[in-house]
Amino acid sequence: MKQKKRRWVKLLLILIFAGLLSAGGINWFVVRRSGKEIQSLQKLASQKSRKADAVVVLGAKVRKDGSMSLMLKERVDLGIQAYKQGLADRIIMSGDHGAGGYDEVSTMKTYAIEKGVPSEHIFKDHAGFSTYETMYRAKDVFRVKSIIVVTQKYHLYRAVYDAGALGLEVKGIACDKAVYKGDKARKFREAIARVKDFGYTAVKPKPKYLGKAIPVSGNGNVTD
Repeated sequence: MKQKKRRWVKLLLILIFAGLLSAGGINWFVVRRSGKEIQSLQKLASQKSRKADAVVVLGAKVRKDGSMSLMLKERVDLGIQAYKQGLADRIIMSGDHGAGGYDEVSTMKTYAIEKGVPSEHIFKDHAGFSTYETMYRAKDVFRVKSIIVVTQKYHLYRAVYDAGALGLEVKGIACDKAVYKGDKARKFREAIARVKDFGYTAVKPKPKYLGKAIPVSGNGNVTD
């Protein structure tokens, strides 16, 4: 009986080790594959290459008083800079607006307008509930072919990987000016999320919401 129990324990340990090894390998692959597409804003601006169809700014927490968290503000500020540097003529603000009392994308757009970006150049992706869904919807709903993704670097690897795996031409720029509370836990969750999205991009399931096409070549106010 004891010998049988030891065999089960040994098998369990082997499975756990194999799972950790696989997760580590996937993380290495995602970071390695997407890392070469991550550049500084200055370097991208100096290359004078063809404009992307849109800058995609990924959402983050909005406080109860309606103000942006520091993490989100850094993303939006960098997205505005990329727009003003001429890297793209449109911005897609993608985030969570799944409940009536919580709206990341409108907060992001309002702030960008205050900073001088024309309202008609800003598209709101109200159903950007995950990084994978944002990239899928960017291609399917907003009909982009090339994008510049803006988020913190730990998150940017997955965002760039998802976009590339879905067939988009993608570059990423990272905003990492601050050290955020809970950063270690956030990066641990991100390692798990890379494994999840690696599977998603292999199978390519449709997001929860799609809807009619809203090409970014048009007027962003239709998304208000």
